[in-house]
Amino acid sequence: MDFDINYMNLSDLKNIKDILASKFDDFWSYSILTDELTSKNSIYFVAKSNQEIVGFAGIKIILDEAEIMNIVTKKDCRNQGIGRLLLKRLLLEAQNKSIKKVNLEVNEENEIAIHLYEKFGFIQNGKRKNYYNYQNAILMSKKLEK
Repeated sequence: MDFDINYMNLSDLKNIKDILASKFDDFWSYSILTDELTSKNSIYFVAKSNQEIVGFAGIKIILDEAEIMNIVTKKDCRNQGIGRLLLKRLLLEAQNKSIKKVNLEVNEENEIAIHLYEKFGFIQNGKRKNYYNYQNAILMSKKLEK
């Protein structure tokens, strides 16, 4: 399957508003994502297949560092490389913005995501206890080359 990765806008978000919690994940509400998309410090990308939104991801830039805010793939489209493509695009964008370091946090139970981040060179450098409803968050980071 071919996927197009482009900048995400409010129109894209409106297209998935009614299925956001059921077909993607329920930990980011429509209003929070609207705030993210309209923030001058945030950059979001959307993955589409045949014009259907199958994933999205975003970073928040703070000075010369970026925080990966989320990488979300539609539940019935997982394990097709969409998350990998979105992560690759986020890192390319960060490099283009002269970001020196990218940080993230991930639920320690999410072994698939941790493995993906490690494949891209992220290293574990901390833990937040009980961050995700009594589950720990793993803190990871990656230094970017110029």
